[in-house]
Amino acid sequence: MSKESLVEGMSKKSFLGFVKSFNPHADLKKVEEAYDFAKEAHKDQKRMSGKDHFDHLLNTSYILIKLRLDTETICAALLHDTLEDTETKKETIKKKFGDEILSLIEGVTKIRKIRLETVEEDRAENIREVLLATIKDIRVILIKLADRLHNMRTLKYLDEKDRKSISQETLEIYVPIAYKLGMYKLKSELEDLSLRYLEPEIYQELKSRIAKKKEQRDKEIRSIIEKAKAVMVEKKLDCRIYGRAKNFYSIYKKMKKKSIPFEEVRDLYAIRIIAKTQDDCYRALGAIHAAWTPISTKFDDYISTPKPNLYQSLHTEVLIDKKPVEVQIRTWDMHHVAEEGIAAHWRYKDTERDKKFDRRISWLKQILEWKTSKSAREFVEDLKIDLFKDEIYVLTPKGDPIPLPEKATPIDFAYAVHTDIGNHCARAKVNNAIVPLDHELKSGDVCEVITLKNAAPSRNWLKITKTNIAKSKIRQKLGIVADSDVKKEEEEVKEDLTAKIEGVKASNVKMSKCCTPKYGESIIGYRMKDGKVAIHLSACPNLKDLEDTRKVKLLWKQKEKQDLVKIQVEIEDRIGLFADILNIFSAMRINVNSINTKNTKNKLYIVFEIEDRESLPKLIPQIKAVKNVIEVKTEQD
Repeated sequence: MSKESLVEGMSKKSFLGFVKSFNPHADLKKVEEAYDFAKEAHKDQKRMSGKDHFDHLLNTSYILIKLRLDTETICAALLHDTLEDTETKKETIKKKFGDEILSLIEGVTKIRKIRLETVEEDRAENIREVLLATIKDIRVILIKLADRLHNMRTLKYLDEKDRKSISQETLEIYVPIAYKLGMYKLKSELEDLSLRYLEPEIYQELKSRIAKKKEQRDKEIRSIIEKAKAVMVEKKLDCRIYGRAKNFYSIYKKMKKKSIPFEEVRDLYAIRIIAKTQDDCYRALGAIHAAWTPISTKFDDYISTPKPNLYQSLHTEVLIDKKPVEVQIRTWDMHHVAEEGIAAHWRYKDTERDKKFDRRISWLKQILEWKTSKSAREFVEDLKIDLFKDEIYVLTPKGDPIPLPEKATPIDFAYAVHTDIGNHCARAKVNNAIVPLDHELKSGDVCEVITLKNAAPSRNWLKITKTNIAKSKIRQKLGIVADSDVKKEEEEVKEDLTAKIEGVKASNVKMSKCCTPKYGESIIGYRMKDGKVAIHLSACPNLKDLEDTRKVKLLWKQKEKQDLVKIQVEIEDRIGLFADILNIFSAMRINVNSINTKNTKNKLYIVFEIEDRESLPKLIPQIKAVKNVIEVKTEQD
């Protein structure tokens, strides 16, 4: 049976039996009604392949049935083209199948088909419709992904220009969405099919080379599986072990990233160990590491810290017969979630599953929160960036993982948790140490955001944040439409103000207590009746109640260039020592550039900025007073 049509020759009776085998609780009468209705509605329609259009509807449904989805999703998949491609009216669908199925069909229909003559802006708007429909009912995107998968399986019947256009869109939008939803099996097939049409020569070469080594590779995988089984039996662990080949696209990406030929790609396959319990997963990991040499840089524990899409597994890589072999270890429940993604959670309605479901689509809700401020084209370009960025996982103090792009800052983290936390972010702690707001976060960091009621974003944040979501929220809070507005206003302020405030002595300038401006933040002065000028943040909510005629645009004076100072701190290591030392710098508002041990356990080398060296006599004694600090020396000592 070809993947082009997995239902070829399948009778209605067999199809309904197939539905029941995956979902014993399905309403087969309703599914049969949808089957008959769709077949009649599309009876005279053909696809480019020459097959009946109904064949496509059956294949789309087949993909979703295997995900064990509900009756309404299966019916909507069978009927998803009726409103657009036939004379069927909405009223007819509503009367015969109900509001829920009609809503799903309408959601899919709004995601218009891409045509060759479609202009770029329309294509972009189409992608936005995908996400808008998805947030209303996640089953819409599941139907669309199944529809796209079957269309990709039959793409060879279109001309080259259409093949490339659809494949590019699939790779840029649908593949990362499938990844974000945890649907790895579907994602991998979409990747390989996209590569097939975007880089046909490379695809065929990979296919040919892998086929030539298939017999040898299968023999090696069988040998590895037998060895792994023996290890599990010895440790009295009841596990199932499978071998799996890497998909073409992942091999292609590795060759491209490392600039190596196919012959130098060593890890072409992997094994997967399915254990009965979570404890058994860790026992199996210990057994594997005891039997073979682990590659230390290739270990990830996604069981204790799941990915944001709820994926859980232990990942390790070991040397077996001098070859690197990737090993994934998980339970059966974890395996179903990894294979089926969000569909596995959709089948359950209990409170805990609902919470996990909401977490899995939280990234989508965040993206849609900033959609209104952009054109469709800008929206899609930013979406591509956010979907493709390499992710890190930063933990909240409660242990919840927050996905962020590499080099993200505590401000990005704050807005990813909640808009209000971002808007009132004053300081941040990473791993219990106070850090500057432009601190670069790393995977596994625990970040705590300290908020203050009067704190507010500054324009400077736009220069240090990495996520489009954070930038959009900051602009929204500051009343800025785009980056160009920031530059324009900065230039206007520079023109309006010299280094001094005309007619006002420095002694007559005071900082307002309502918003406590800090150096570098965007500020506005307000001339008070006593002649003094109160300094407010530009975003201070109290400004709206003050007279515009008495407001003065201000800029901070540029600080003189700061000196870099290096100190050497001799220590006896203990838990929390780094944090205690860095807290002193934070309290004195001294920016630390770097801190490292240079491969020693008893010395810290700290480089920091200081405005005047008169501050050093205050700093050094405080560091010396920290428990387990033995000596502090400056660079000159």
